Amino acid sequence: MKTVSDARNLDLGLFLRPGDRIVLGQACGEPTTLVEALIEQGPGIGGLSVFIATSFSGLLGPETAGSFSTSSMGAIGALRTLAKAHRLSVIPCHVSQVGPMIEAGILGCDAALVQVSPADEDGNHSFGLISDYVRAAVAKARVVIAEVNDQVPYTHGELLPAAEIDCAVHISRPPVEVPPARIGETDQAIAEYAAAYIEDGSVLQTGVGAVPDAILRLLHDRRDLGVHSGMLGDGLVELVEAGVVTNARKNIDRGISINGALIGTRRLYEFADRNPQVRMCATSYTHDPAVLARLDRLVTVNSAMEVDLTGQVNAEQSGPSYLGGTGGQVDFVRAGARSRGGHAIIALPATAKGGTISRITASLSGPVTTARSDVDVIVTEFGAAELKGRTLAERSRRLIAVAHPDFREDLEREAHTIQRRGF
Repeated sequence: MKTVSDARNLDLGLFLRPGDRIVLGQACGEPTTLVEALIEQGPGIGGLSVFIATSFSGLLGPETAGSFSTSSMGAIGALRTLAKAHRLSVIPCHVSQVGPMIEAGILGCDAALVQVSPADEDGNHSFGLISDYVRAAVAKARVVIAEVNDQVPYTHGELLPAAEIDCAVHISRPPVEVPPARIGETDQAIAEYAAAYIEDGSVLQTGVGAVPDAILRLLHDRRDLGVHSGMLGDGLVELVEAGVVTNARKNIDRGISINGALIGTRRLYEFADRNPQVRMCATSYTHDPAVLARLDRLVTVNSAMEVDLTGQVNAEQSGPSYLGGTGGQVDFVRAGARSRGGHAIIALPATAKGGTISRITASLSGPVTTARSDVDVIVTEFGAAELKGRTLAERSRRLIAVAHPDFREDLEREAHTIQRRGF
């Protein structure tokens, strides 16, 4: 293993070859020092391609990422700027498929660039803030370059032995942070309807953002909640400290919050550091259908761009703009809808663009992310539409009831054929 104590002395050309396919750690686990080096040195290597699932660092943009091609499973975070400039190639896949596609060689991985914590007494580094597909990338890559950051927490779960690292770049800089979103009146109203489905002993899966944060703030009167999620934000800390999240009633992993990505601020990172009550796991565990099927009272909360009158969900594209991604939505929607005592919630505002567009629509303007056959509950600021087991005609009536009043008359006209024919 080569050790670089000063990142200014890192020469990626010693490890990368022209045409290499690179997989980057993502979200708050993005190896920012290595990304900066890649941006600077990429033109001299040539022909490089990069895969990253999400990015919140702001480093990857149309101007900076010009020397290599970039692909992702969506346009989440700063990747939207690349998508808007038509510089992002989107691979339609669930996040749970990324690891297996790397393992099978479908998604090429010649080099893995990851961020890790300092090594423990046994010489093992923690992946820190991200788990998901990084272990699969490290196992497949010809060369592993690790950014060893002494400000990254050591988290329990996936570990990287020092012997598996080809180049270790030692740095000290704050990892990427994603501050809590501002909660508005609409977010609060959506959260109040969604929180009604969360009872004592429920197991939660949520994303990050205003609506999930608002939901978590409404749960302080609940007892013995559990967590099994693909990502977690700062809201987890408050619920654990308040004694609300105990994981005491989970069928599996009792006493432990299972998670794949920590997306938040220093507060969350310090909470997770060497905390045995938080376990970081690959998507082969967080999103696995067999694992999720063992969880009773699983309540999943995901978002969408729009929902049509039959219940089809688009969480990716709004007209010509690619703004989201498939993520883990389908995995968790199916699991929540099938869980005994559980629910799968799709939460979204009723309108977009200042109230000029209805998000409950007669037909989608983008792809179907989640099929109507999987959908359970749709929640807007106007209520909750329970769709599971309902006819198409009844679905249209329930969805119109949670649409913005300004659009209900038009939607009723659009729904007339469905309600007359029954399909």
